[in-house]
Amino acid sequence: MPIRTDPDRRLVALDTDATTYAFAVDPAGLLRHLYWGPRLDRLADVEAPALWEVSTNDSVAEITHEEYPIHGGLRFKETALAVRFEDGSREARLVVTGIAVDAEAQEVVVALLDAPRGLTVQVHYRVLPGLDLIERWAVVRNEPSEAGREAGVIAVTAAASAQFHVPRAGLTLRNVFGHWGAEQQPFTQQVGPAALVLESRRGISSHHHNPYVVLDADASEDAGEVWCAALAWSGNFRATVAQTPYGDTLVQLGLNPWDAEVTLAPGESLTTPRVVAGYTAQGLTGISHHLHAYGHGLLDPRPRPVLYNSWEATGFEVDLEGQLALAQRAAGIGVELFVMDDGWFGRRSSIDDGLGDWWVDPGAFPDGLGPLIAQVHELGMDFGLWVEPEMVNPASDLYAKHPDWIYRDQVHDPDTARGQYVLDLTRPEVQEHLFAVLDLLLRENDIAYLKWDANRPMSAVGAHRDAHRAHIEALYTLVTRLKGTHPGVMIEACASGGGRIDLGALGVFDDVWTSDNTDAADRLVMQRAYSLIYPAKAMRAWITESPNFLSQRSIPLDFRARSAMMGTLGVGTDLMRADDAELKALAAHIATYKRLRPTIQDGRVYRLDNETGNDYQFTGYVREDRGQALLFAFLQASRVGHRKPTVRLRGLDPAATYRYAVNGVPHEHSGAYLMGHGVPLWLMGDYDSALVEFDRT
Repeated sequence: MPIRTDPDRRLVALDTDATTYAFAVDPAGLLRHLYWGPRLDRLADVEAPALWEVSTNDSVAEITHEEYPIHGGLRFKETALAVRFEDGSREARLVVTGIAVDAEAQEVVVALLDAPRGLTVQVHYRVLPGLDLIERWAVVRNEPSEAGREAGVIAVTAAASAQFHVPRAGLTLRNVFGHWGAEQQPFTQQVGPAALVLESRRGISSHHHNPYVVLDADASEDAGEVWCAALAWSGNFRATVAQTPYGDTLVQLGLNPWDAEVTLAPGESLTTPRVVAGYTAQGLTGISHHLHAYGHGLLDPRPRPVLYNSWEATGFEVDLEGQLALAQRAAGIGVELFVMDDGWFGRRSSIDDGLGDWWVDPGAFPDGLGPLIAQVHELGMDFGLWVEPEMVNPASDLYAKHPDWIYRDQVHDPDTARGQYVLDLTRPEVQEHLFAVLDLLLRENDIAYLKWDANRPMSAVGAHRDAHRAHIEALYTLVTRLKGTHPGVMIEACASGGGRIDLGALGVFDDVWTSDNTDAADRLVMQRAYSLIYPAKAMRAWITESPNFLSQRSIPLDFRARSAMMGTLGVGTDLMRADDAELKALAAHIATYKRLRPTIQDGRVYRLDNETGNDYQFTGYVREDRGQALLFAFLQASRVGHRKPTVRLRGLDPAATYRYAVNGVPHEHSGAYLMGHGVPLWLMGDYDSALVEFDRT
C-alpha cells in the first residue's frame, strides 16, 4: 500500500517505489515532519514524535519540523501561512482535528483548525504511483460556523504550497538565473545558515529564476542523494531554502506574498498551486527522469510537429504573397506546421499598435486568412498563428472602447512596457471577450497551433491585491476552455522568450518557447539546464540564421540543426534567402529528425560527462521499447592539446548488442562496453558536431 498509518502514534507514511515520506501529530498537537529518504519496510523504524526539552528562547513550535507552520505564537522561523483577521489580529493557532486517508486516490488530507477564528486548513498529500514522487498543496478556508462567531473576512497575506525538511546540512542548491535572451543559465550555491530566496515578482514565472528547488549532497549525474520540489505555477512564486540551526535544511515553496493578499469572505477558500517533490539516491539524472515522467503525464501525448515560424524572415512585414512564398519553401524541406507570427492583425505595423484587435488586417489579407490556410493545407502542412491575448496597445480599437480593462492605478497614468498594457484577466468581461474573439478566430479558420506570447510584466495593479495570482488562474481557465472547445489545437507558452517555463504551463499548454535567443551554442547551455526538470518533448527549438541576430555569431548549419533537434524541432531562418544547397541540407536534417522523433521526444535523456579538457557537450537519448539510443556531440572550439574524446553512454541494456556508425565506419558493441568504455569520436575545429544512432540488434 502506498499509504501506511499507525493510529496509536497518529503517524502517516507515504511510500513511492523507492522512497518513504513520514509525518505525525506530536503530543503538542503540531503536524511534525519525521522522515524523507529511502524506502522503509518497517514503519516502526520511524520514531514517534516527542516533546523536546527547550530553553527559554526556543519554544516547541520554533524547533519542531512542522509540515505547515502558521504565523503566530512563539514562532520566529519561516512560516507557510500568515493571515489577518477582521479585527486586525494576525495571531492564529492551528490544531490538527483529523487525518483522512483515501486509499483509492492515494491521498491523505490533514485537517487543522483555529476554532475561535473559524480558520481551517487542509494539508493535502498525494502519492504518484510509478513516479517516485509525491504532490503537496494546501486549502485555506474561512469557516465562521466552526467558530460560532459572527462572520467576517480573513485576509491571507502569505500562503506557501508546502514546507519540507531535508535531513541533511551542507547541501548544494541548483537552479537557473538569467534575463531576456539569456534564460536558463545554471548555477549552484552552497546552502548555509543564511536563507536563500528565489522568486518572481513580474506576474510570470520569469526569465530570472525558475520555480523549483534541487538540493544534493555531492551528487553526480549517476549517484548521490538528491531532493527536489517543483511548483506547478506560471506566476509570482517564492522559494526559500535555509540550513536550520538544528542540522537539517528547510525548503518552502509557493505563491509569492510580495504585493499580494487574498481576501476570503465567509465560506470562501484559497487552494495553493501544487508542488511535486521527490528523493533519489541515483543522482541528478535519477531525479530528472522522475520529473520528466511527471511532465510527460501533463502533456498531450501526440508527437510535436516540425514547424516553420515566419518571424525572423518577415518581422511585421506580413502579407499573403510573402507568406505563401515562405510556405512553399517550408513544405519543400519537409515542414509539417507553418506558423505565421506577428503582424497579421489589426493595424499592426510595429510593437506600438494593433494588440487587442484580433481581426485580420484587410490590407495584408484582403480575403481573410482563408486563401493562405487553404494553400498551406494543399502543400501538406497544418497552419498556426501567433497571438498575444493578454496585452493591448494604447493605439487600438479595444483600448479606445475599454480603457478600464487594463491593470492601472486610478490616479496615475498607466505604465507602458514594449508599448503595451496588460489586460485585467481577473475581470469576467475581459475573460469572456478574449474567449469570444479567439473562439471566433479558431472557428472561422482551420488553425492547428497558437503561439501564445506575453511580452511584458504586470505592474500597477491598483487596489487589486490578489491580481498576480488571480491573473494566472484566469489564464489557465481561458486556455483550458479554448482547448476544450477546440481539442485539436495545440498552444505554445511564450513569454517574451522563456518567461513561462514551469510545470504549471506544462499542465495547460502543449510546449514552451525556451528563449528568443536562438544562437545554437547559447541554446546548448539553456537546453542542458532545462533538462534538469523539464522533458524534451515540451522544449521548442529552432534552426535560424547565421550569423545569429542576437549573438552575431556564425555557426555551421549542421551544428545549428543538431542543437535544435534536441527538443521539438522548428525552423525560423529566412528561407527566401537560402540557396539550393542550404534547402537540401535543411530537408535532410528534418527527415532525420522525423525518423528519430519518437526517441528524442519520448525517450530518456542523459546528460553525459565530458571527460576531456576540451569544450565538448554530450547528451544521450534512450528509447528502450524501440531499442534505440542517440548521442548528440558538440565541440564549440578546439583548444591546445586537443585529443579525441571517448564518450561513455548511459541507460543501455548491458547484455544487448548495438550497431552504430561513426564517420561512416560501422561498429557493433555490447551495451556494457558502450557504457563502460565508450565511443571514440573525432571532432575538429570550431563548431563541429555529430549525431550517432545506436540500434539494438
